[in-house]
Amino acid sequence: MALVDSHCHLNFRAYDHDRPEVMQRARAAGVNRIIIPGVDLDSCKQALALAASESGIFAAVGIHPNSSADFDDSALDSLRRLAAEPNVVAVGEIGLDYHWDKSPKATQWRAFEKQLGLASALELPVIIHNREGRVDTAPSASHDLMALLEKWAPTAPARLTGRLGVLHSFSASADIAARALKLGFYLGFTGPVTFKNADDLREIARRAPVDRLLVETDGPFLSPQQRRGKRNEPAYVRYVNDKLAGLHGLRPEDMAHQTSLNAEKLFALPPG
Repeated sequence: MALVDSHCHLNFRAYDHDRPEVMQRARAAGVNRIIIPGVDLDSCKQALALAASESGIFAAVGIHPNSSADFDDSALDSLRRLAAEPNVVAVGEIGLDYHWDKSPKATQWRAFEKQLGLASALELPVIIHNREGRVDTAPSASHDLMALLEKWAPTAPARLTGRLGVLHSFSASADIAARALKLGFYLGFTGPVTFKNADDLREIARRAPVDRLLVETDGPFLSPQQRRGKRNEPAYVRYVNDKLAGLHGLRPEDMAHQTSLNAEKLFALPPG
């Protein structure tokens, strides 16, 4: 059973002491491709270095909203240069984060829009981060995010039709899911879909078309229920896959095949 972990921060320090062993366990679990998204310029470079050193690893380049406080045209130019390197398959992780107060909203919006424009220019899909504030406020991060995406999507190049990007680690409402799917986005699911109290999220995953689903770890974060309290890693993506398979009445190997095909289409990956 081959799997694609479509979002893992394998370049983070949490893996520094045993990264080769993490990769061995991933391959033993059938994970034959991993996408590492950048969160700032340094992490983008680290992702590219790992992608160059290991087969089956690919990179995305982008400035995370929590790293966007100093975003400027120079950073955008740097991303453009990095995106020209081999094994870059997306612009990301980009988006909005109202949970942490690390970058003003207006700055996050500007960085997000500029990077969406870069994705259009490079004809690359986007990996979208969306996190709500600690206190419910209006408008929400999801509302602002979708407004920006619904403005951008009609302007995207024809080569991105049907593969604009993914709302990574999806955790928003059913309405946001429907709007994203209507635009042509994929939905990425992580460990929380396995949590005991995640019935609403599971219902969203169940209703989503199987050809729009991706499985992710977001390692080292968001470990699935079976590994709660431990560092997440690519081998554990199988727990997310198995949960989605059950929700759609499929065998795990059939869901793995489908989500791998989905990742190949979205990110133009070579067949695994």
